[in-house]
Amino acid sequence: MAAGPEVRGAGGSRARCGLPAARGSAARGGGGPARGSGREAVTTPDTVRNTPPAVPAADSAEALTPEQTSPPRATGQTSPRGRRLRAVPRPLAELPSVHRSLVCVALPGLAISSEDGQLTGRGLEGFYRSGRRLLSRCEIRVAGRAPGAVLARMVSADRARFVATVRAAADAGPDPDIVVERTRHADGTERITLSSSAPRPLRIPLEVALGTDLAELGSVAAGRPGRELPATVHDAGMRWSSPSAVCVVAATPAPTDALASAGLLRWELELPPGGAHSVELRVRAGGTRVGRAEDQPAVRPLARAQARGDDPRVAPLLHSCIDDLQGLLVRDPAHPPDVALAAGVPWRCGTAPAEALAAARMTLPLGTRLAVGTLRMLARTQHRAPGPEFGRIPGPLRHTGAQEQPTCTGIEATLLFPVVLAEARRWGLADRDVAELLPPAERCLQWLLAAGRERLYVPDPGPGGPQRCETQAHAHRAALVGADLLDACARPGGSELRQWAQAMRAAFREDFWVEDRAGGRPAALRTPEGCAVPRLVGAAAHLLDTGLLGAGRLAPGLLDRVQTEQLARLLGGPGLDSGWGLRSSATREPSYNPFGHSAGAVRVRETAVAVSGLAAAGYEKEAASLLTGLVGAAEAFGYRLPEMYAGEQRIAGGAPLPHPSACRPAAVAAAAGVHVLATLVGVRPDAPGRTVALSPLRGAPLGEVGLTGLRVAGHGFAARVSRLGVAMVEEAADDLQLGV
Repeated sequence: MAAGPEVRGAGGSRARCGLPAARGSAARGGGGPARGSGREAVTTPDTVRNTPPAVPAADSAEALTPEQTSPPRATGQTSPRGRRLRAVPRPLAELPSVHRSLVCVALPGLAISSEDGQLTGRGLEGFYRSGRRLLSRCEIRVAGRAPGAVLARMVSADRARFVATVRAAADAGPDPDIVVERTRHADGTERITLSSSAPRPLRIPLEVALGTDLAELGSVAAGRPGRELPATVHDAGMRWSSPSAVCVVAATPAPTDALASAGLLRWELELPPGGAHSVELRVRAGGTRVGRAEDQPAVRPLARAQARGDDPRVAPLLHSCIDDLQGLLVRDPAHPPDVALAAGVPWRCGTAPAEALAAARMTLPLGTRLAVGTLRMLARTQHRAPGPEFGRIPGPLRHTGAQEQPTCTGIEATLLFPVVLAEARRWGLADRDVAELLPPAERCLQWLLAAGRERLYVPDPGPGGPQRCETQAHAHRAALVGADLLDACARPGGSELRQWAQAMRAAFREDFWVEDRAGGRPAALRTPEGCAVPRLVGAAAHLLDTGLLGAGRLAPGLLDRVQTEQLARLLGGPGLDSGWGLRSSATREPSYNPFGHSAGAVRVRETAVAVSGLAAAGYEKEAASLLTGLVGAAEAFGYRLPEMYAGEQRIAGGAPLPHPSACRPAAVAAAAGVHVLATLVGVRPDAPGRTVALSPLRGAPLGEVGLTGLRVAGHGFAARVSRLGVAMVEEAADDLQLGV
């Protein structure tokens, strides 16, 4: 397999990823342009790209996250004087934290606010659309003073509410007599309502100071937003323009006065006792309509499922996760019916192939529409030209820390594609959709066989790269689940995939298992020379995620029974289980860092994978510990889970520490919340076989839990697990039989 395009990073270092050509221009970073116009590139830390969310995954690299940056200079590279060079990772850009911000999201719209509701233009505050800040400043004054903030909370994924008070009357005493309520939407609207409790009529001046720099989110995040632009009075509001953008703010009712030099709108409001008056602001880009745009998904591909149970946290967790997922939906502009999930906000508002597929897979209990839209979008980007990249789905590199080369998300996406299609079929994907998507799935499986034939294992990020433990787990699952799909669709190739998987399974148990006094562990990876790296990492949980076959059966895993038992012990041990979820690296590893995204932080997706994998393997104690930790973290984060948070050990009365650069909301985190709740009930459908099996967590770690509004075989589905761990189907299609 020939090496792919070369990406030059800091100090001239190279990363060969074998990445396929993609449409559009390559990302440019501080280390210089990517080699090869129109090819994929590593996103660099000093270039934060907020890709317009309606762009298909192949059109651009993912926007910057802590796990994406130029690769380090390869250890062992020779200097001009012949000396060996040490790995020198490129320093990450300092991304402003959004943990304490209120982020309203309905992509491509985004509103980021401070806790007092005033948009001051500092940091990331403002209204955004398609990665551009349309309005950076929106400060109000009532009766000549700034209101005192008393409440700030998210009402839904796309809406926030702020409440403040003002003492308007001189003789009001210590009690405020004006309540100021602001409701802010991600679509660019804000309603300001003044309510009076004064005993007599009041004439209250309301002033709104507006401003903008029309900067791109990348520039704002890098601390280079530019100067505030001059405003002009425009109809009942203000207008700003730059060579690349225009913003208009319209007000209803029209203001009494408008001062362009200060960007000031002013009203004289008459408030009777007990009366209220509202003003609405509508922020829009020049030439676009106000409100939810045409490029916003008009459909709801996710069912409005609900949770109930003894634990009061299950209902708000599921509601918030579905709400966040809906806000992260983006549409393929060339094929509007197809929608997928953006990776997360504010840093990654574009689709990320591997994460979009992973999230679609974890949300299959909510229906197959998201999965089919995601698969269609990515199938259009697949390489079909003859050659070593035939069948590959493109994807950028993902940084994995200073100790390792970056991984290629395109490899993970290619291996996920046939699995998502096969499992969506089990959940009830229509035969016509399966037939349409089967050819690209076959091409993915052909790429897998070609990549694994030479050395049995799949290298990542490309030919000559290391052989990662989780990549082999993805490949083995794709082979077995893909073979099952091919057989079910009367297509050839299943036998060859099973033979390869069997050979890989036998070799893996020897090559990737590192014996030690504690019982052994799976190696994090093998070097290109075949040396096992015995780091204990949370990504080993993917070894337990084997995939769903027919009749509710799970595919066999790469580990034998003894090794699986030892892995379960490690995943549930204090080195990896932080009490808030699964760490990405064990605490005793030399590179451990509780904030390291691949060196110790809790990654929500991997925690959910560990929960379901441990439960499926029968290790319910370890699964329950990770599950209750994750639910506790969700409560601490207001049920809007970030993609990751610090792996500090949980203590009584403590709370998980937020990661300053994590996306929140994030697609895989919100989908993981759905996944762990579905794991409690253990729904394993086989729509083609007209059966559904239930395999609940019999220890019932959250007490009785019921899920309603799920989708199986195209119909509503509801199930409940009792406090005794007994699962019952409460609603299902008439011809769906309960399997074993």
